[in-house]
Formats: sequence, structure tokens, C-alpha cells
Amino acid sequence: MPAMSEQKRRPEDDGRDFANAAWSIPSYVLSGIIVYGGIGWLLSRWTGVVAFTPIGLILGVVLSVYLVYRKYGR
Repeated sequence: MPAMSEQKRRPEDDGRDFANAAWSIPSYVLSGIIVYGGIGWLLSRWTGVVAFTPIGLILGVVLSVYLVYRKYGR
């Protein structure tokens, strides 16, 4: 069986790639907000410094958008 890079692309595969990207991009952003916002919220609860929650949320958005750019922007 040939490797994935050696297989010919079929026209019907392009629609699936677009659909996968359309679901993956918001999933990456939402998960980044949830994970890093959650970490910031936990740090805020443990330390009493409320600034960790918005920092975590912003960091989650920035890192997830960067990940989307690296994966789909090229």
C-alpha cells in the first residue's frame, strides 16, 4: 500500500478537508480558552490574585490562534 504522500488526491477529499478545518478551528480556540482560563481561575483561587483569570483567558486565545495559524495558515 503506498504512503499517504504518494496517494493521489481525489476532488471529493477537498470538501472533507474544508469541513474538518471548519470544525477544528473553533474547537482549538474554545479549548484554549477553557484550558488556560481554567488554569488562570485555579491560580486566582489559590493565590487570591484575580488578575490570573483574564491573563489565562487572553493567553488561551493567543496560543490557540497561533496554533491554528501554524496548522492551517501555510
